[in-house]
This record gives sequence, C-alpha cells and structure tokens, in this order.
Amino acid sequence: MVIVHGVSAAMDTLCAVRGVPVRTLTSPTGHSSRYTDPQTRDIFVEAAENVNTELVALLQSHGINAVGLTGQIAIQGARKDAIRAVVDGRIVGLDAGAHAPGPDDTVVDGRGGTLVPGFIDAHFHAVSATLDVPRLDTLAPSYLAVDAATHLAQALGRGFTTVRDAGGADAGLRKAIDAGLVPGPRLKVSGQALSQTGGHGDMRPGEGAPTCGCAYAGALTRVEDGADNVRRAARELLRQGADQLKLFISGGVLSPTDPLWMDQFTDDEIRAAVEEAATRRTYVMAHAHTASAAKRCARLGVRSIEHGTLIDASAAAAVAAAGAWVVPTLAVIDLLRDDNMGLPPAARDKLASLGDQAAEAVGHCLAAGVRLGFGTDLFGVLRDRQLHEFTARARLQPMAEVLASATHHGAALLGLENEIGRVARGYRADLVLLDGDPFGDAAFFAGGASRLRGVWQDGKPVAPGAAAGGTAK
Repeated sequence: MVIVHGVSAAMDTLCAVRGVPVRTLTSPTGHSSRYTDPQTRDIFVEAAENVNTELVALLQSHGINAVGLTGQIAIQGARKDAIRAVVDGRIVGLDAGAHAPGPDDTVVDGRGGTLVPGFIDAHFHAVSATLDVPRLDTLAPSYLAVDAATHLAQALGRGFTTVRDAGGADAGLRKAIDAGLVPGPRLKVSGQALSQTGGHGDMRPGEGAPTCGCAYAGALTRVEDGADNVRRAARELLRQGADQLKLFISGGVLSPTDPLWMDQFTDDEIRAAVEEAATRRTYVMAHAHTASAAKRCARLGVRSIEHGTLIDASAAAAVAAAGAWVVPTLAVIDLLRDDNMGLPPAARDKLASLGDQAAEAVGHCLAAGVRLGFGTDLFGVLRDRQLHEFTARARLQPMAEVLASATHHGAALLGLENEIGRVARGYRADLVLLDGDPFGDAAFFAGGASRLRGVWQDGKPVAPGAAAGGTAK
C-alpha cells in the first residue's frame, strides 16, 4: 500500500475541467483518495492542511465551481467522500473517511506537491533512435525494437502514461507492453505512416540512381500513390492492428526532397484513407504544417491535424467548424534551432522559414476555439526533453490549459475520454505527483523530470524521472 500525504491540489480538476465541481472542505481528521491495483496495493492521497487560495481563484477563472473554505480539496463536491479504485486499477467507488497507515504501508510525503492525471503524448515516435531520420532505414529492426522499448519505458518514467505513436510503432510493441513483457505507456499505434512519392515520408535522397517508389517502405513510412493503393495500404495497416492511420499531407522539415509548402496526396487519396478508417470506427491523423493542408484536412474528414505550424485565422476557423483537432509540437522546433543539432542545410532552411509562426498558429487556434492536443515529435538526442513541450506551450497558454491538453483533452482526442485523463469513478488510476505547484508558473517544467516525485499507471508505482537512453551513433 502506498500513502501520499499533504498534496496541495486535487487531481484532474487542476487541469481546468470546465463544469466539474470542486470544494475545499473543513476536515479535522482529513479525508483521503484511495486507489488499489490488482495486487491490492493501495494509493491514498491526503490534501494539504491549508487552502491554496490562488489555485481556487485560478479554477474559478476557468469556469470551475470552486468554493474556498478551509481544509482539503475534494473531487466532484463529495464533502465526506474519498475516491477508491479497487478493480484493475480503476476508480470504481466512493468511500468516506480517512485511512490510517498500516504496518505494511509505504508512506510518500506529498506535502508541497500537486497530484495530476498521467500525461498523454499524442504525437510520439517510439521508433526514433536517431535524429538523422533517413538513417533509421539502415538500422536493424531488432536494434530499433530494443531502442523503442527503452524509449517507451523512459517516457513512462517522465509521467506519460499514454502515448499515440505517429508512425513506426506496430501492434507488436503494443502487445509487448500490454502483456507486461516491457514497461511502457498505454500505446496507440499507426504502423507505417503513408506518404506519396517525393512526400514527407519518402526518405530516399533526391540524387543518384532512381529507385522504384512503389517498393519503398522504411522504418517509419511507406510510399503509396493513387487512391486504390492508399485504400489497399490502409486496409492492410488496419488488418495488422493499427489503432489509427497516419498520412503526410504537407511538406516537412527533416525529409530530403519536399518543400515545406507542398500539398501532398490528392483529395481522392486522402478520402480513401478516411473512408477505410471509418469502416474500423477509427480515424486519420495527418502531418500538416500549412494552412492549405489544414483546410484540406478539415474538408476531407481528417480528425487530428499534426503540427499545424502555419495555420492562419481562416484555416483555424475551418478546423473549428469541422470539429477537428490540432496537435501542436512546439518543443521540437525550439530544440532543433540549437546549432549543435547538425541538421543538413536544406532542413535548417526549412526550419528557419517557420520563424515564430508556430506560436501565432496556436494563437489562431485558441481564438477560433479549436480543440488542442499535446504532442512532442522528438527523435534521438532530443527525446529526454519530452517535458519541454509544457514549457513551450505555457508561453502561449495558462499552465492549467496546457495540462488539460495533456490529460483529459488528449484522452478525448484518442477516443479514451471514458478511460483516462481524469480522476473520477470508472477511470484508470494514472497519476503524477509533481514537486510543487505548476499553476501560474510557466517555467515549472524547465527542471524536466526532476519536478516529478511519483508516477502511477493503473494504480501501480512507476520509477519517476527516467534518464535519457542511448541514441544511434
């Protein structure tokens, strides 16, 4: 049994969940929130003695019914109840009263900390051993698989209890995690992402003897041209267990032959993938930097627009009207601008062309009411900087909204809104104990994994703050 004392703020309500009632209560004996995993290990959370009045004001400013009294913060207005998870790491009931530590309990000092739901990275690459993306195609699949397993375990240690892979990971990795063969986040896979010839996923060099595009299938991507071929490839990926499909619909930074502004795939090709995904009751996520690509996604039924770096006001309005999502990935832009990254000249030029427009694009999306996910898109030596996305986003939004993107909004994007992203009855007991109060502090995550004091997935403890792993030389 694990008991966490003195947490200063309560669970997913800290992530600006609109409409979820929150009450700060007088509790002389102290209530506790209780979680149990299948091995009957319990996690209890006691709130801090004093009310964080600034937190209450912040919650109220985001539309949450927060009433400041004295004592602890309870969830969903349950004045005398505590939450208890007792089956498969789920929160399944309410239990009144405090819980005294027993002789076999492990006590975690949560004083001065903040408890939030496990993070969700909606743009993650498990197969990402090197920043030199074309070189991934030359590495042995066995090496890539072991590296991916290591990377996934480290992401879990950084508090990411669920990730959506954006190309490269297959159902085998998901199955290995689900079977307990390797530790890792809950994993949603896309298999190989689909690219047209000469598109962002075509990693062949432009010079040299020509090769057949129809034969190209790399570590992350495969080339398909024509609506029938895209349809056939989509069916094959879904047969192999893909949770969603990934397309490239604009140019990108690290690909060798396509300009950033380039529209990719025809409308018919995109429709083919969207239609096939719908037959499996899933969706398409699409790499789309430009405003033009974002508008095409909105018009053609793509659910999740990745990056959206050059979205303008008209594109944001179209995305919002379609009910689509945008997953900004700001950290990778920050980190790639480091001169020590060794990018090829063409990639540096494309990166420079983005300027500060990524921040402006997020602003357009916020103004239009576009739903935002949280993603990182990191490779190689950048992977241990996964938490930097919080810092990059907090320059543009309150930290409460950023945490919302990384928890319950991310869960809705992945279709898991009834499973994860909240601490409430029926939800998975995925938790992160932060060292301090992140609200109002845009630089809170600048310390990286050192700001994590505890991570639990399905009620089971995870070693927090995993160090960076190796990268391909």
